[in-house]
Amino acid sequence: MTLRYPPARTVEVFEDVAGVRVPDPYRWLEQETDEVRHWQRRQAELATATVYQGRDRRAVQDLIRAYDSGSRPALPKHAAGRWFRAVTPPGGGAPAVVVADRPLGAGRTVIDLAGYGEAFLSWLAPSPDGRILALGVCTDGSEHNTIHLVEVDSGRTLDGAPEQILHSAWAGGVSWLPDSGGFHFFALTGSPREFRQAVFLHRIGGATTVEPVPVGEGSREYTLVQTSPDGRWAVAAHRVGSPVPVAVRDLSDPGARWRPFVTGCSGTVAGHVVGDDYVAVTDVGAPRGRVVAIPLDTADPADPGDPGTWREIVPEGETVLRSLTPVGEHLYLSEFDRTFARIRIIDRSGTVVGEVPLPGRGALSAPFFALTALAVGAPTDDFVFAFSTPTSSWGLYRHRPGEQEPETLIAPTVVLDAGLEEGWAVASDGVRVPYHVVRPSGSDPARPAPTLISAYGAANVPLLPQYQPDLAAFVAAGGVLVQAYLRGGGEFGRDWHLAAHRENKHVRDSDLVAVAEHLVAEGLTAPDRLALTGGSDGGLMCGVAVTTRPGLWRAVLPREPLLDLVGGTRDPYLDFVIRKAWADPDDPEQVRRLLGLSPYELVKPGVFPAVYVQAGAADPRCGPWHARKFVARLQAAQRGSEPILLHVFDNAGHGAATPHDVAVAQDAEWLAFLIGTLSLPGPT
Repeated sequence: MTLRYPPARTVEVFEDVAGVRVPDPYRWLEQETDEVRHWQRRQAELATATVYQGRDRRAVQDLIRAYDSGSRPALPKHAAGRWFRAVTPPGGGAPAVVVADRPLGAGRTVIDLAGYGEAFLSWLAPSPDGRILALGVCTDGSEHNTIHLVEVDSGRTLDGAPEQILHSAWAGGVSWLPDSGGFHFFALTGSPREFRQAVFLHRIGGATTVEPVPVGEGSREYTLVQTSPDGRWAVAAHRVGSPVPVAVRDLSDPGARWRPFVTGCSGTVAGHVVGDDYVAVTDVGAPRGRVVAIPLDTADPADPGDPGTWREIVPEGETVLRSLTPVGEHLYLSEFDRTFARIRIIDRSGTVVGEVPLPGRGALSAPFFALTALAVGAPTDDFVFAFSTPTSSWGLYRHRPGEQEPETLIAPTVVLDAGLEEGWAVASDGVRVPYHVVRPSGSDPARPAPTLISAYGAANVPLLPQYQPDLAAFVAAGGVLVQAYLRGGGEFGRDWHLAAHRENKHVRDSDLVAVAEHLVAEGLTAPDRLALTGGSDGGLMCGVAVTTRPGLWRAVLPREPLLDLVGGTRDPYLDFVIRKAWADPDDPEQVRRLLGLSPYELVKPGVFPAVYVQAGAADPRCGPWHARKFVARLQAAQRGSEPILLHVFDNAGHGAATPHDVAVAQDAEWLAFLIGTLSLPGPT
């Protein structure tokens, strides 16, 4: 296929990074000028026309919508004996918040966001007394949101809400004080571009002030304040991917200040205040995790950050411990057993008193980052959770200690006509890399199948064996899905994550190649039938794969991608991320290593497979300029006949706050691209 791409001029621009001179011929595409927007629109028009050529767009979108009906439901929040939940109209649109006496009771509407324009509900948090509802509203797909306060009984929007912008929902929105008189929240101190944040305290009917939590001068890390149900303790948990409780304050003493708690800890200590202890899952001294109790009230000057002072409640075992949730007098302990979810119930001494029977081998719903999971709100005697498998959509369930079976609140609505298989490949260093295969029923396992690998492998974030509507639609269209669990992720504990972190980042890419080559060698697929997708850091993984091993793939689809690591150091948010996860851009040796991991710098003239890059114009994390620069360079370098396509969607961000109709258009377009490149049967 020969396409006429919108022309992209080059410029003589070089970036000096720690003395390393790096050419940047498409620097002009970083700007939001009329010229860039015109070029971007023409690229989008070309992409849409190409992927839908000879295909029924409406039929593909209907397929996406059919499987989107099984999307993960929002978990209801409990306060003062009532349950608050977001309700989205059928087919999308602005949600309403409903309050009811039961988790999914009919209830009544507290607020309808239909009057807020293209509003997205980022989070909701009722006050402990149930009288005021705080919610985060995003109106441009960017995840940036503002706090709104609503009187629950009257539905009246209250004046005096904080004016600060929250960069995202990663710090949980707001953390109410137990007396409902105010809340802590984590927000920007200036513009989103500057990416400077702080903890604030807002008093209902009063002022908003900066809370002097000692988390390190100039730190850009996220912080979430947790308060104990009895109102005595406040704990500041710090870091999104591997949180630690860095500071504590005794709220019963009006003169008490924040004091350092667990500091200087490189591992994870993620938990909740239980009595006068901080009870947490930690990988310190236990790569697969253990449960410990750290005293909050102590006159002993011994450093609470010293693991020798912690009391072990649950020792490390064969499973990977991920999180715990207080429920009444018990703790529900979430674990991974070869990536599949398991829930054990323990009492406060750590004695196992039960296990929740789950309806299959799959995954619990969980926030993307461990820090966000700490924002549990008011305590409850119910454990309400969502669960799915790779072949059955999300259901919502409730369990109470002592019960044999969980109560089904919402049954799964979609079941794929497909089977689930487990396998593993051997990486170059001999490590076994697991993967799951979702194969449509009736497909011939003896013939190479049109196959899509989906992977991530970064930031200590586990890839879950869960239902994903867009990937389910791919299977329904006739494709075989492979979900690969690469090193760098959080599926198998701390060692698995650190094996592909910073200096070892390349290990993630070699694990991916090992899985792909194994699938080809086993006859499951062939290079002319194999596609790859990933988002964000997984989009960078796709960029490395297409530039370093182009002959291994038929198609590559980076989504919301990070593609220019050197350029990223000029962005305050990405500079923070790159310094954490990749390299120190002030060190010339590490900069040279960074160049070998950056897809934009890796593009050289050659024959590339079909590429479709998707991005959001309002993405606050991986700005659309990453996709623009990479695609312009790749289009110029393509010596083969396969298309290199780009679609930057307006009113779309990194995915978490993208409006439903835009998300459907995004998913339908990349699915149509795969239907064409892999010759799938498509919608029926």
